[in-house]
Amino acid sequence: GIKANDRGVCPKNLRKITMSKNKTRAKEQTYFGPPGIKANDRGVCPKNLRKITMSKNKTRAKEQTYFGPPGIKANDRVFAMCHIYAGFNNTFIHVTDLSGSETIFKITGGMKVRSDRDESSPYAAMQAAKEVAERVKELGINALHIKIRATGGKMSKVAGPGAQAAIRALARSGLKIGRIEDSTPIPHDGTIRRSGRRGRRL
Repeated sequence: GIKANDRGVCPKNLRKITMSKNKTRAKEQTYFGPPGIKANDRGVCPKNLRKITMSKNKTRAKEQTYFGPPGIKANDRVFAMCHIYAGFNNTFIHVTDLSGSETIFKITGGMKVRSDRDESSPYAAMQAAKEVAERVKELGINALHIKIRATGGKMSKVAGPGAQAAIRALARSGLKIGRIEDSTPIPHDGTIRRSGRRGRRL
C-alpha cells in the first residue's frame, strides 16, 4: 500500500505511515452500535441512542399486549358485571362476565389497608375500586353493570360505608356504569332476628 514517492522515506517513517493507514481501516470496520440505526443517528450521544431503542421496544410491547375480546372497535362498549358486597367488616369487589360464571378480577378493602378496623372504610373501598378499574381496562372492558349486596337475611339490609365510595371511584376512573341493582337477600319467613337484653327497640 506504499506509493512510488514513498520509497525515499526513512524506514521508521514508512512504518508510521502503514500503521496509521491500518488504524483508519480498522476504525471504519468496527461499528458496535445498536442494530437498526441509520447513518444520521451515529452522531447521537450513546444515552440518546439507548433512549431511542428503549422507546421503540416500549411501543412494540404496548401494541402486542391486548387481552380484550376480538373484533372490538374503538367506540364499542364491552360490559362486565361488578358484584360489590359491602358489610360492616369488609368490602368485597368481584368482577365477572355477564353470566357470573367466570371471574375476571377480585379484591377486598382489607387488601389495601393494614389495620383491621379500616377494612370496611370508604378509603379502602376507593383504593380497591381504583385497582379494579386499572385491571379491567387492561383486559379491554370499558363498562360495568353493578350489583350491590348488604349482609341481608336477619342481619342488616343496608349496605356498609364502602359501597358508595366504590361506585364513585369506578365512575371517576372513566368506566361507563350501566345498571345498578340491589341484590341483598331478603328473608321470606325464617329464623327470628336476635334481640338485645331489654328486647328489640323499635
